Amino acid sequence: MKAQILYKGGDPFSLENRPDPEAGPGEAVAKVLACGSGLTIHHIKAGRGEANFPVIIGHEITGEIVEVGAGGGGPDNLQVGDPVTAYFYLIDGEDKWTRTGRAPISTVNRGYIGRQIDGGYAEYIKLPVYNFIKLPEGLDYKNKPADVGVISDAIATPYKVLQRARVAPTDTVAVFGAGGGLGVHQVMMCKWANANVIAVDVMADKLEVCKSLGADMLVDASNDNVVEQVMELTKGAGVDVAIDYVSTTGTQQTAVDCLGIGGRFVTLGGAGQPFMAPAPKMLQKELELMGSRYCSRQQVIESLEICARGDVWPLVTETYSLAEAETVHQRLDQGLVTGRAALVMDG
Repeated sequence: MKAQILYKGGDPFSLENRPDPEAGPGEAVAKVLACGSGLTIHHIKAGRGEANFPVIIGHEITGEIVEVGAGGGGPDNLQVGDPVTAYFYLIDGEDKWTRTGRAPISTVNRGYIGRQIDGGYAEYIKLPVYNFIKLPEGLDYKNKPADVGVISDAIATPYKVLQRARVAPTDTVAVFGAGGGLGVHQVMMCKWANANVIAVDVMADKLEVCKSLGADMLVDASNDNVVEQVMELTKGAGVDVAIDYVSTTGTQQTAVDCLGIGGRFVTLGGAGQPFMAPAPKMLQKELELMGSRYCSRQQVIESLEICARGDVWPLVTETYSLAEAETVHQRLDQGLVTGRAALVMDG
């Protein structure tokens, strides 16, 4: 098979021919139709994360099962020919967190697809059967493989945030980094939840995309007066929920300052920089500050079902061939991708 091999973070990909994977006990192999190119994997490509190099990155796949190993097809009873996507976390066993639907903080998480084991930037992918999720009927995966592949992250991650932050139809939600690959989908999902949405970003063209996706109000963060703008838009009340996909010291502190009484702040960005939260305001307003990591396997399944019935649909604006992986990551590095980009395999 052809595969893009990453030998070291920060280095270019190497397009190589590798042996097709074979399914061992408890494993299955899928032919990859498409694989999303999001910031989670770009951090590995850019050298901002750890992986078992050399590695094939990528986890937002659409595929078709071509082999099931001994032991059967796992929770979805996989059969040859089944259309599938993947669950990013390599969960090995159970603990109290997996049993309560909080797999991302599980102590039995042994790594990630595309970091600890090879991922989807290849013509075939081998995974534990647990990590394959059978696609529901109603998803046009053959004609839209790139769109379907990114649902497992671009829709599922914001869907989890709605639950984590208890977003309600009466809430006003500010999304920081709203023009990014996850941010635009958070805007989309907050509108699906019937909330009032303020999109916050530094790029005017990305804010216009947010508006087209239903954002009720726009805030240009390049002007350095985000708190003032948000307070003016909310008539001094502040927002009920602030979701930060940038997570620099500045954006986190600004987001917290935008919260109203009983406000909830959620941070998800890869920057992960420390910030200062005002303890008196936390007490007076009973603020909640929380993190959110990916989602559970069940939340991926529910996200697929939401898309299959036509409630929402991911925004994939750029597709490339496997040979063009370097190009898409250059664009990601420059912040030029609105929504999501993906690789679509030949044949």
